[in-house]
Amino acid sequence: MTLDLGFLLGQFLAALASASALFLVASGLSIIFGVTRIVNFAHGSFYMLGAYLGYTITEALPTGVLGFWGGTLVAALAVGVIGAAIEIVVLRRIYRSPELFQLVATFAIVLIIQDATLYVWGPVERLGPRAPGLDGAVQILGEYVPEYDLALIAIGPVVLGLIWLVFHRTRWGVLVRAATEDREMVGALGVNQSWLFTTVFFLGSALAGLGGALQVPRESVSLLMDLNIIAEVFVVVVIGGMGSVLGAYVAALLIALFNAFGILILPEISLAVPFIVMAVVLIARPWGLFGRPESGEHQQALSEEPLRPLGLARRAAILAGVAGLAGLAFLGGRYGVVLATDIVIVSLFAASLHFMMGLGGMASFGHAAYFGISAYAAAFLATYAGLSMLPAMLLAPVAAMLAAAFFGWFCVRSTGVYLAMLTLAAAQIVWSVVFQASEITGGDDGILGVWPDKWAKSREVYFLLTLAIGAMALVTLQRIAHAPFGYVLRAARDNRLRAEAVGVDTRNHQWAAFVVSGVFAGIAGVLFVFAKGSIFPDELAIPRSFDALLMVLLGGVQSVFGPLLGAASFTYVRDEISRLEYWRFIFGILIILVVILAPDGIAGGLQRLWRWIAARAGFRRVTPDKAEGA
Repeated sequence: MTLDLGFLLGQFLAALASASALFLVASGLSIIFGVTRIVNFAHGSFYMLGAYLGYTITEALPTGVLGFWGGTLVAALAVGVIGAAIEIVVLRRIYRSPELFQLVATFAIVLIIQDATLYVWGPVERLGPRAPGLDGAVQILGEYVPEYDLALIAIGPVVLGLIWLVFHRTRWGVLVRAATEDREMVGALGVNQSWLFTTVFFLGSALAGLGGALQVPRESVSLLMDLNIIAEVFVVVVIGGMGSVLGAYVAALLIALFNAFGILILPEISLAVPFIVMAVVLIARPWGLFGRPESGEHQQALSEEPLRPLGLARRAAILAGVAGLAGLAFLGGRYGVVLATDIVIVSLFAASLHFMMGLGGMASFGHAAYFGISAYAAAFLATYAGLSMLPAMLLAPVAAMLAAAFFGWFCVRSTGVYLAMLTLAAAQIVWSVVFQASEITGGDDGILGVWPDKWAKSREVYFLLTLAIGAMALVTLQRIAHAPFGYVLRAARDNRLRAEAVGVDTRNHQWAAFVVSGVFAGIAGVLFVFAKGSIFPDELAIPRSFDALLMVLLGGVQSVFGPLLGAASFTYVRDEISRLEYWRFIFGILIILVVILAPDGIAGGLQRLWRWIAARAGFRRVTPDKAEGA
């Protein structure tokens, strides 16, 4: 009994140590979001930089207590300076853009920092030194507990106390708390918001760097550290309440304890435990444990004007695009056919996300769940049930529809960032189940041998089939968007209270939009699995969802052509530059340029360019109403 109690105590103390490290990173993200309203996806990169800089600096300094702890603090301050520089150079230029465009910019920063870190430190993992004086273990109830873990347990509350003192006993802290409540009012009172935002970014980045540097004695330093922690950090911040440091600490304790003991109770779903906890908390309290409901000023406004019906010129452009893609089947060679097939599939995937974002105003960080569920369903039907390709294509999207109906019923009860995080939780739960249920899904090995029927095995024939199905699906989405249902969705998006006042059931309409979006994502998933002949858990993971988000935002949310332009550009450019050694750095720079120079997306930038050319050429200006009626 003593041994069991000692083991449980060891697990408990290990969880507390992990909670302290997680809190340091999450508190920085929470502070940044509270003031700037930026969901900083690059926060995990600051954590990784802190680990690499901590490793390098402590190795360079003389060994000893001062060398280790001094190097750790210097690394945290250096990451703070890097974060402040990124805020000044990039983020300061896009504060007036919708919040999700800012998210895209931070994702681009992730790509840039990944390749910059690879260039400086190389791909090999680094093993850092032990903390001097804390390199042993203490025996408690027969269980050996590392001394360094005990130090981390103490560091978490100390940092929490220091943050509380700064926020409640300094003028700067009062301004930060005031900006968290109402940053526009703080600006109206004469406070320099640019200076305030930069200092907040410095503190938040430094806390992430401190968390990374403190992890050097506990784990190897690698290029995977950023993505390995960012999802869990988001979970902690959302559970605690966006902007609440105390909430981040409590949530970090909860998640660490659930991780430590959940793997003992239900190891089959251990990867999903944090996201299940987040989903339960948000369903019960949609703004987190210590958060507050989002005010109207913080709601994400992705689209101001309603989408207009297609005019004659736009219909001709679409037909020309379809004909051009069809020509690739005969003139583009094998590479051209494969690339064109991928473009059609991702265009449909992006259009399905655009349907719920552009019309419904609901951002999703987990849209890949329905893409992957349908792909796996098709693979099951083709391999286990022995169905041919066309019946599998017809039945598989039903699985995506059912999953979207189930998860959507919970998601639409939240708004803004919290809704997006619920979609992320749903996708991560599905991914973890698929990844861990290896007896059924193949796990990381996936399902292989899912090929088209004999009549469609030719790449050209399958491309034409994909093009036909994709075109019909896109036309159907457009018809739904311009039906009364689509107009009701826009009304709920633009002014939910007014729509409900005239008798619209906004929640059920948004739920229906969620289901429709999931079905068409499922159709894209079916086309994908037969095009590639296999399916792996990666197709349900966060990067796949963010690919779709990037396509929609880069293409332009306000434009009918936005998701198509974004998907085509994204797929072609990434395919071309991915052959280069540091392609992520180049791709990240391109994304930032688009976000800064064309905040309304590629489609909006092209439209503004056309207006400029027309004005220079002296063309008679045609109003949108007349143009659409042509």
